[in-house]
Amino acid sequence: MAAVAKRKTSLTLDAKALEGARELGINVSAVAEAALVKAVSEARREQWLVENADAFAAQSNWHARNGHPLADIIAAPGGASWSR
Repeated sequence: MAAVAKRKTSLTLDAKALEGARELGINVSAVAEAALVKAVSEARREQWLVENADAFAAQSNWHARNGHPLADIIAAPGGASWSR
């Protein structure tokens, strides 16, 4: 497994929260990194949804006009709701 490149940074954190983390042995760097990774992932997802909103709308409009192309063979719940 390849090592992940790390970079030192400076954070300003609430003093009581930092003290509590230290008392409890919480790895602040690991928690901050995990939260940052999650925030970046969520922001990228939101950005992707916005960037592709027109395509989703076009697909939805096409399905509304034409029905789902596989409606006859969809066996999943809700499959019957796709009509032609």
